[in-house]
Amino acid sequence: NYKIQNGLIPCVEFDKNGDMFRENSKMPGYYDGRYWTMWKLPMFGATDARSVMAEVKECQKYNPSSYIRILGFDNIKQVQCMGFLVAKPSGGYY
Repeated sequence: NYKIQNGLIPCVEFDKNGDMFRENSKMPGYYDGRYWTMWKLPMFGATDARSVMAEVKECQKYNPSSYIRILGFDNIKQVQCMGFLVAKPSGGYY
């Protein structure tokens, strides 16, 4: 609820790795795994945490072997302001 009450737009993302790593290049500043796959579109109309968690559960249903995180975007500044993991591949939640 904190994100929504402060005007941030929630977005659900998932990734099988859940971590950054170096595989394709050793150049400074280059990391693989920085970008996760977005689950649907950002939730511009979300009014409470229940609807966001319902999307997390649906994402987990279709991607059971993935890490899942929720991001908070500021639509005025066009930046990601916060993000945290909410589910892990074993089916558990944080």
